[in-house]
Amino acid sequence: MTSTVAIQKKLVALYVDVAREHARTIASRIARGFRARGFGVAVFRAQHEALRIDDDGTVVDEASLLITVGGDGTLLRAARLAVDRDVPIFGINTGRLGFLTELDEDDPAIEELPQAVESGLYLEERAALEAEYENRRFFALNDVVVRKGEVSRIVPFGLQFDDEAAVHIPADGICVSTPTGSTAYFLSAGGSIISPKVDAFGVAPLLPHTLFSRPLIVPTSSRIEITCDSEIAQAQLECDGDVLSDVAPGSSVLIRRHPKRVRFARLSPLHFFERLEAKMLWGVSIKGPRR
Repeated sequence: MTSTVAIQKKLVALYVDVAREHARTIASRIARGFRARGFGVAVFRAQHEALRIDDDGTVVDEASLLITVGGDGTLLRAARLAVDRDVPIFGINTGRLGFLTELDEDDPAIEELPQAVESGLYLEERAALEAEYENRRFFALNDVVVRKGEVSRIVPFGLQFDDEAAVHIPADGICVSTPTGSTAYFLSAGGSIISPKVDAFGVAPLLPHTLFSRPLIVPTSSRIEITCDSEIAQAQLECDGDVLSDVAPGSSVLIRRHPKRVRFARLSPLHFFERLEAKMLWGVSIKGPRR
């Protein structure tokens, strides 16, 4: 779903890949540009010292827009913060691919971003995942992965949809992906690219020890349960690439749609397949010249 909205308060927050000097430099330039336009600019307390952006008293929780400066990984980490605060997110790429971000670091539109924010941005909503294990809940915008721990052997995993047991499959793990994450790890695992307009999740085994295992596409209303069926091998729960918990032998992880959607702020509506071609060379011949 796409809509347009003008911000209610002239307050923005920055979330930056502070490990990279280049990202910090661009973030400082963006902060100056917004303040010159009369905006308040807030930074997260954990990043304040690294960024050295003057504190103007703006509180992150009051921001109308969260701007990320970094790669896709930076945006994924910031998405957890944006969902908690119910604020849209706008990504500026200083990384390698920048598939999820809106602007690349050398895009001249960055200089006009404060004016664009004042005029109103397009909002695009994306479904996210929630993983539950031992009464703890974890957020994921891209994917949830349950994989074997530090053992060399293949581990049997049980997979259940709603109340229907689907399969017990020997594999390195199982990946559950949103449409947003279908161009990431899920794609590497042999899964299909899912248009963000499709209300579905993807499920793919990782290196299955069988000739007949294929990825599945299921409704976002599905209740997905992954069980580590080994009696001795421990598994790990990963959300958007971060290991968040160990999974004990014989226990299960419950995965379902997160109750909130992630809102992407954009300068114009997303043309998904054009981005696939530009960023990932989808449909581009390896022999012919790049378009």
